[in-house]
This record gives sequence, C-alpha cells and structure tokens, in this order.
Amino acid sequence: MVCLVSRTGRHLQRYDDLGRRQVVGCIPYRYKRNSDGTLSTDLEVLVISSQKCQKMMFPKGGWELDESKEQAALRESIEEAGVIGKVECELGKWDFMSKRYGTFYEGYMFPLLVKEELTLWPEQNVRQRRWMSVKEARDVCQHWWMKEALDILVERLTSLQQHKEQNISTCL
Repeated sequence: MVCLVSRTGRHLQRYDDLGRRQVVGCIPYRYKRNSDGTLSTDLEVLVISSQKCQKMMFPKGGWELDESKEQAALRESIEEAGVIGKVECELGKWDFMSKRYGTFYEGYMFPLLVKEELTLWPEQNVRQRRWMSVKEARDVCQHWWMKEALDILVERLTSLQQHKEQNISTCL
C-alpha cells in the first residue's frame, strides 16, 4: 500500500555539520521493451517537472531524521514521480547552491530501477512526468549535479552490461 499524501514541513529535516540541508534524490530508470515484449538494452529515465514551473529534473527532496537515505529516495520517487522500484547503490554526493534560496545543500543521488508506475500519486496535480532517452533527459535537466549523477548511472549500467556480455562469451 502506498500513502497518497506528501510529507510537508521541515521539522524532521536533516542538516550537515555546516548547516547545509541534506536532500536525497533518485534517477528512475527502465529498459525499453521491444515490439515482441522482450527487454531491449535501450535505457529510459523518468524526469519530472518542478512544482513552480515546467523545468525538468529527477525526483528529490529532504532527507528526514526518521529514514535512511535509501528510504528517502524511494519516498521522493513515490511522492513526486509516482513510481516504485528498487533503490540501488548510491551514485554520489554533491554540494550545490539552491537557486531558489541562495543556500548550500548537500545532495545524494541513487538509481531506482522502476518496477511499478502508479496511476495515482501524491503530487500528480502539480508535476508532469515523462519517460525519455538519456540524451533527452540530459538536455532538459536543470541541475548540473543531477546531470553528473546521470552520467555516472549510464557509465555504471554500461559497464555492467559489458561485463555480462564478456561472461556470456567466455562461457560459449
């Protein structure tokens, strides 16, 4: 069961030793399906619009005191993008300045292999979501640090795919 209400307020918000707000996000991804229903190696990622305008990004939000980074990444993906999946190994940590507030933040990003796309989700009335190619997502994403995280994800998945192909060929 999924809660259809977003968390609000900052009373549980985490801050680092320098007073920077800590945020966690994810890059929801999946592999396209071929016309015969089998999975291809073509990667798609899910981007969402910001609440205030139509700028695109990946789901992210505050990391709260009562959850792990992975739990926060999954919660944000449900609240903002309406997807559920498997949170994978952290892509990295970035320090960035919030354009909106003019303060520094500490951001963590995770890959999220999407297992389910919800028809109803908490922020469906204030956000648009769209599956697109990695190149398209890189072009439209408004945050440099999210683009870096996307590059790391693509490199990681490409490396895994090459490793699998090498293992298959050595078994033949």
